[in-house]
Amino acid sequence: MTVGVTLPLWLVILAGVLALIGLLDRLLVPSVRWFIRSRANKVLDEVGSRLRIEIRPFQQTRRQVLIDRLLYDEKVQQAAAASARELKMPREVVMARIGAYAREIVPAFNAYFYFRIGYWLGRKIARLLYRVRVGYTDAEGLARVPPDATVVFVMNHRSNMDYILAAYLVADQAALSYAVGEWARIWPLQQLIRSMGAYFVRRNSRDELYRKVLERYIVMATEAGVTQAVYPEGGLTRDGKMRAPKLGALDYMVRGFSPEGERDLVFIPLGINYDRTLEDRTQLLGLGADAKRTGALQAAWNTLAFAGHQARLMIRNEWHRFGYACVNVGTPVSMREFVRERSIDLRKLGKEERYARIAELGDHLMHSVGKLIPVLPVPLVALVFERNAGKALSELEIKSEVETLIARLEAAGAHIYIPRRDRDYAITAGLRMMLLRHMVENRDGLYVASPAQGALLRYYANSIAHLLAK
Repeated sequence: MTVGVTLPLWLVILAGVLALIGLLDRLLVPSVRWFIRSRANKVLDEVGSRLRIEIRPFQQTRRQVLIDRLLYDEKVQQAAAASARELKMPREVVMARIGAYAREIVPAFNAYFYFRIGYWLGRKIARLLYRVRVGYTDAEGLARVPPDATVVFVMNHRSNMDYILAAYLVADQAALSYAVGEWARIWPLQQLIRSMGAYFVRRNSRDELYRKVLERYIVMATEAGVTQAVYPEGGLTRDGKMRAPKLGALDYMVRGFSPEGERDLVFIPLGINYDRTLEDRTQLLGLGADAKRTGALQAAWNTLAFAGHQARLMIRNEWHRFGYACVNVGTPVSMREFVRERSIDLRKLGKEERYARIAELGDHLMHSVGKLIPVLPVPLVALVFERNAGKALSELEIKSEVETLIARLEAAGAHIYIPRRDRDYAITAGLRMMLLRHMVENRDGLYVASPAQGALLRYYANSIAHLLAK
């Protein structure tokens, strides 16, 4: 009874670590969860009275409950049975895969993180980098949207800043739920993104079982009235032009839409543009047929190098904000009106006809988004140089060309943002940024597009060139 027992040091350390983890799990973690939940409830009480579109009960439901609802959804269960038969696998193994997919997709919305941390970060980042503006807004159309409708913001995708900018600018209207690509599934970013109500998707996945789980989550959220934001282009623009819409998420949202249902489905088009997008040169590298996809490590290194360069400019007091970032908000599109005008019920259509109708809806929405793309100083001046390729222009000639271009754009119904309502200032601001980025060169008082930066110049000109297309 008095004989001592000698234990290895590593075992003592391991036992201590396990005991500490157990103590944290039993005492500290529940306390932290209670603290965060109480803060979230206070935020809900505060913002609930001012949001035009209230936080839905679905968003306040515990994440595990939503995961369980998704796991035992009738159509998910049918897909699991079919997959088990096809792959000749035990049903339990298939359900384990579905559980992993559900945990990957389902968010964990927290009002405190969204409206306190997320909004604060978004506001700081957006205002640090850009002069943020809301241009045109169809206020009358927005006022007609029923408060109980499921609202989906549909927008073009120029930059990963789109997530931050849109969420920040509509924070007084609603809490947005995004579909975010796998690029953001890194610690601790994915935890923050989930707490903001976003859900992760695997782009271009061909796994039918995964796609069924994703479909059923989107259907659940849409039917519950969760406000969402989608990018039908499916990815960032490579050359500055808008991309053809991909209809997967749109199909999931509308295929079961009931014209007689209690809740309408309303799409609100948003047009976004920047004087400078953070990823412009990176996207242009992917244009070639033999272009290699940037790996995660290389992308991280590029981001750090870019941030380091900007920090050095700040230290030397040579840093300038990246110009203007602007959002235009268009006329809402009611799904009820869309199907009523065409005398259709998507639930009763065959797959091919339904998809044709959804393609029609997608084209209509993206056409609306395209018309809303803001005309900003850099794209405006870039389009002048693109249309005068190889010519050396004086400042007076540039201003004359811009005036002519503005007249054509206004006649086409474009939304032009003129900073300070001063066209001379807008032209000067656009030209200055293009000189700083070496897109344009000053040769003895004449301005010439830099041959080495022709692709970059076209990238910005392309963002508004479609506004002049007949």
